[in-house]
Amino acid sequence: QVQLVESGGGLVQAGGSLRLSCAGSGRTFSGYGMGWFRQAPGKEREFVISISANGRGTQYRDSVKGRFTISRDNAKNTVYLQMNSLKPEDTAVYYCAAGKYPQSSNTARDYGSWGQGTQVTVSS
Repeated sequence: QVQLVESGGGLVQAGGSLRLSCAGSGRTFSGYGMGWFRQAPGKEREFVISISANGRGTQYRDSVKGRFTISRDNAKNTVYLQMNSLKPEDTAVYYCAAGKYPQSSNTARDYGSWGQGTQVTVSS
């Protein structure tokens, strides 16, 4: 099991940027895919973006393509989510998740550990 702690959330105006970080500890970090999910009030948790263990494979939700970027630094056991051109509909609690496999995945059941979440609010 890996423990995950997200940081970097906050309030930003539409069109602005935020960078979320997710620090992992415990299980070996570098051998597994990592992902970000989000949950808006009254909605189900949804996939946002993911990256494979070696960083070469990524998957994106269509609505964030061209705006969000995921990266990882295995030496620091950290994964990052760079969010640009933010929109009010991006408002949600963002969760970092550690995968069960080396590949990236857009499916929640492929993830075994979750962070506590960080709030992102985009004002119009």
